[in-house]
Amino acid sequence: MEKIDLKEYSIFFGNPAESLSPLLAQDPGARLFVLTDHNTKIHCLPLVEPLLKGRSWSVFSVAPGELNKNIHSCIRIWEAMTQAGLDRQAIMINLGGGMIGDMGGFCASTYKRGIRFIQVPTTLLSQVDASIGGKLGIDFEGYKNHIGVFRDPLAVLIHPDFLRTLSDRELKSGYAEVIKHCLIADGRHWQELSGIFDLRAATWEPIIRRSLEVKRKIVSEDPFESGMRKLLNFGHTIGHALESHFMQTSHPLLHGEAIAAGMIYETLLSNQHTGLSTDKKVAITGYIQSLYGPPPPFDPDLLLPLMKQDKKNKEGKISFTLLRDIGESVWDVMLAEEELRLIW
Repeated sequence: MEKIDLKEYSIFFGNPAESLSPLLAQDPGARLFVLTDHNTKIHCLPLVEPLLKGRSWSVFSVAPGELNKNIHSCIRIWEAMTQAGLDRQAIMINLGGGMIGDMGGFCASTYKRGIRFIQVPTTLLSQVDASIGGKLGIDFEGYKNHIGVFRDPLAVLIHPDFLRTLSDRELKSGYAEVIKHCLIADGRHWQELSGIFDLRAATWEPIIRRSLEVKRKIVSEDPFESGMRKLLNFGHTIGHALESHFMQTSHPLLHGEAIAAGMIYETLLSNQHTGLSTDKKVAITGYIQSLYGPPPPFDPDLLLPLMKQDKKNKEGKISFTLLRDIGESVWDVMLAEEELRLIW
């Protein structure tokens, strides 16, 4: 069983049977509570359910999608946890994508002031992004991850076979975070990564491991986002604004789609403000657009009010992580509203 060891927990690769069973055997009396969405209950729970036999466990399912990552869903989850009789020794297993990991971890961290939880991410996005760092939370009043906490899981279990259950759109959404990790801190991997166009033909385990190593290094040096961890926000200042805006329309964007668009715009800002060469700007934006198409139009009147809610802003300016080069980035680039109106 391969794994990546972090300070407080480990990320295990491979079939959950090889990692989940030994983890649960360490506390045979703990009640188990499995959180799924309606899709992972059908496609992923059957792989985990046999490992729970002989244990006291229950399952609760919520509707999929970012629109459901809110306080109303949390209330239903807390009610189900209470009705299941979970005490503070219970263990919650979050089986799903980033929405389930974010919201399930948040519910576990606040139920009776916190119970243990295990993350079993089933999408590429959640495997390469949400599986490290302990960021948990929900959306609120249209703002992404507005309410939340930092808390580490008991463990993270990554099974690349879960990716076979994803649609092409979901797989592509997750790949945006892989591109981001490469651009901010792994320039040597760019040549290989930028040659991948058929995501179904990709060999995912080494790609996931390499992406996680980038995030592990950053998060281990800055667990609470006071400095270096802000590098992980490349593409997210504009991306989250796009995601929040389109969430209220009849054509919502997936998280990775919004981040891909955000990376295109923030690559343009990098060329304008932090010295990224024009050749590399063209290479980055060209590759991203070859997979995701052109980004939605940047409408400052719609997006700037959303960007002003970003938690990292200071003194009336909007905070960005931008690129100096492929594999080299800088955080806390503060730009005024007038500068952003000239982005395109």
